Amino acid sequence: MYATSPPVTPAPSPPPARTSSTRGTALVLAACAALAVAVVASIALGARDISPPEVVRILLHPDGTGYDSHVLWTERIPRTLLGLTVGAALGASGLMMQALTMNPLADPGILGIEQGAAMFVVLGILFLDITGVTGYFWLALAGAAFTSTLVCLIGTRTNAGSSTLGLVLAGVALAAVMSSLITLLVVRDEAVYAHLRFWSMGQLTGRGAVLDDILPFAVAGLLLALPFGRTLNVLSMGEDAARGLGVRVERSQLLGAAVAVLLCAAATAAVGPVAFVGLVAAHCARMLAGADHRWSLPLSMACGAILLIGADIAGRLVLDHGEIQVGVMTAVVGTPFFVWLARRRNLVRV
Repeated sequence: MYATSPPVTPAPSPPPARTSSTRGTALVLAACAALAVAVVASIALGARDISPPEVVRILLHPDGTGYDSHVLWTERIPRTLLGLTVGAALGASGLMMQALTMNPLADPGILGIEQGAAMFVVLGILFLDITGVTGYFWLALAGAAFTSTLVCLIGTRTNAGSSTLGLVLAGVALAAVMSSLITLLVVRDEAVYAHLRFWSMGQLTGRGAVLDDILPFAVAGLLLALPFGRTLNVLSMGEDAARGLGVRVERSQLLGAAVAVLLCAAATAAVGPVAFVGLVAAHCARMLAGADHRWSLPLSMACGAILLIGADIAGRLVLDHGEIQVGVMTAVVGTPFFVWLARRRNLVRV
């Protein structure tokens, strides 16, 4: 009679390499300095450039008069702060989704979560007569939660050869369906089409007024995300190892997913769906700080804000007359990055 060997349990993943506090602090400070430069550039550059000394003078004297002062306080500063908030929210959301799903291609746009949030907003406007950004937020939150659940259910049951590719395929398919439905719904009503034409492509122009409405939700999500880095480090070692270290895996995963969806919903309600910001920001943060989420998470927030503000600046300057929507500019940067990342990770063959 042959002896049967016990089943072999796969070894847990090694813990992520820790980034020293000195290096992590230096990286975060450098990212904040780069973000400050991007903010000043966003305030100064546009159809009419304003010199940095003049920008500083206007900021120090907010009660001043004149055309430049009016442009800064009513248009560029609210627009820049909105870009900073939305970029940080998408950066944090992207990194948390990648860490929780262990999928390097996860992003609110690629997984269709932004499109799901946008579709619920459109449905609320058309059939429930909901107006106002606060109403948009709750609709976007419901749509993001619904779509993320649907993507996980479909993606984990596909026959794509890997769960990573399955999630991406499910997300891309759902994003295409949602985008088509949004177009079909919007073109039926000229008033709604005129209102949502630019919002549905991701737009910062003229959206500064929504900052006060969306800021509490975005700040709450960012504050909840920041201390989550240690938990993400433990979860990255595998569920068994995490349980052995005393982490309640299911509760932590659910909480992390809720925070990521909250951030995505706040960003989408404010400016519409903006793809690839979370994907690019998360990988830039990991290139700088490694897999230690204690530092890569705040870095991803800063990188997301820098990327979105930079894309907005480029959209203002690339044409002699008019602007290109920020969602279009992020797609120009993010699409080749996505293809390069997929090939580099050997996830798909192009």
